[in-house]
This record gives sequence, structure tokens and C-alpha cells, in this order.
Amino acid sequence: MTALRHYLQFRDLTREEYAHLFERTRWIKDRFKRYERYWPLEDRTLVMIFEKQSTRTRLSFEAGMHQLGGAAIYLNTRDSQLGRGEPVEDAAQVISRMCDLVMIRTYEQEVLERFSRHSRVPVINGLTNEYHPCQILADIHTFIEHRGDIRGKTVAWIGDSNNVCNTWLQAAEVLDFNVHVSTPPGYEVEPERAGLYGTSHYEEFADPMDAARDADLVTTDVWTSMGFEAENEERKRDFEDWQVDAEMLRAAKKEALFMHCLPAHRGEEVAADVMEGPNSVVWDEAENRLHTQKALMEFLIHGRQAPG
Repeated sequence: MTALRHYLQFRDLTREEYAHLFERTRWIKDRFKRYERYWPLEDRTLVMIFEKQSTRTRLSFEAGMHQLGGAAIYLNTRDSQLGRGEPVEDAAQVISRMCDLVMIRTYEQEVLERFSRHSRVPVINGLTNEYHPCQILADIHTFIEHRGDIRGKTVAWIGDSNNVCNTWLQAAEVLDFNVHVSTPPGYEVEPERAGLYGTSHYEEFADPMDAARDADLVTTDVWTSMGFEAENEERKRDFEDWQVDAEMLRAAKKEALFMHCLPAHRGEEVAADVMEGPNSVVWDEAENRLHTQKALMEFLIHGRQAPG
């Protein structure tokens, strides 16, 4: 019996466990591309709880669970007792007795933490306001596919210090690479909110061009994350000099990759010619959500003793 593990933020796993996950992702993806059936989660059930809207998270988890031989059940908080005030702790007790895995996409990290403390099965963070570990899991695997080990490399984060940025910063500490962060004034990284132990793996830059200089990867996200729509017009003004365009990408290394977790707003946080350009790997990055999450679910159920 595998010990109960949750995946609530990036630092929940060790460097060695990530090495295992990336190798399993490579193996599982190769089987998928060769149309070879692999069902390590046959007769297992994933419950997906959504409070925030989703395209890639729902599709990748639902398709991934089916491809591993299991079943996925979609719950929206508007359509369940959670949306009518049932305590999170009670919901966790009930839901976790009827399934083998739970993925939650919600607003507050605290809700996820409370649910996991009362769950009998592994809980996965599908996104919160604070963190998005499944996205960075896919992003780093994409980097490895294209450029090899990320250890010692430099990632330039341009834009808002949001949940994706926070998770890049945690990943840098776990996997030993560097993050250059450039945000407009007033949107700087909050180390405590990011869950950082130290500052040795990231540096902040007032000028985004300086952050991008000699980077191995340049990445960004929308200027207005879900839950902050009321600030949209103000953010457009504040962030107008933080668009990743061709000039900014030229400041990075010639072979630097460009990533975006999607959905993207061309002409805002990224120029269209960067999004569609030769350095962009956004479509590989999106697909890898499917494969890395399959490896993650396999790991949380079977540990390192996967049947294949």
C-alpha cells in the first residue's frame, strides 16, 4: 500500500521524485504516441472538483484518467452541496470514500489544504490563487524535451507575480535553477505568499529587458488572472511595457524557448509573432499537461512501483 501523498504545491515532491516523474512522463507519452494501451489505473476513479472555469485542466485530467484505464467524474461546486455551504471537511470525508484520487481547481489554497487534511485519498492542486504546480510540471518537462536538464538554467518571468510565477519560484528552489522576475511596480513577488524559503534562486528586475537578457526560457501569463477581472483596465495600463515581443526575445539566448500557460491574449502580454514564432513551444507545453499529469496520478496511486 502506497503511503498517502498529496500534490498541493510544487515543493511537495523532492528533486529525485521529479526525476522519476519526468522519466515516467517520457515513457507514458511514448506509449501513447505508439497507440499502445497502458492501464495502471484500471478500475480507479478520479473526482474533479471545479470552482474556477477550465479548458486544459479538465480536458487533460479527464482524458488522462481514461487513457490510464480509469474513470473521471466532473463536479462543479455550483451543482454540488459544496456550493450550498457544506463544510469542506465533510465533503472531503464523503468524496474520498467514493474515489481513488481528487483534483480540485479553486480560489483559495486554504480550501485545498482543509480538504486534503480530511481526505483518505491523494488530492491534487488543479490551480489555486497561490499556486499552479501541474502547469509548471508540464512546463519543465517541455523544457527537458527541447533543451535537456533545467538545472543551472535561467528562466525569465515577465508580467504578474501570480500563481504560475509563484510556482516557478518554488520549482527553482527544488530543481536548482534561476528565475529572473520582472513585474510592474506594485505587482512584485511576495515571498511568503509564494512559499519561498530563501531568495538565492530568483532575482527581481525593474526593466523586463534586463530580466530576459541571456535567459534560456522566457515565459509569461495573462495580465489579469481569474478573480481579478475588475482590475482589467488598470492592469492593461500598468503592464503595457511588459509585453514579450521580438525585441525582448532577442535579449535572451538565441536558442531560448518561449512558453505561455494559455489562454493567451496576443497583443497584450505576448506579441503574435512571438506566440507563433520558432522559439515558441506553447502547443507542446499544452499537450504535456496530459502526459505529466498521467505520470503524477500514477505516482500518487502506485508510488515508484508502477505496473508498467
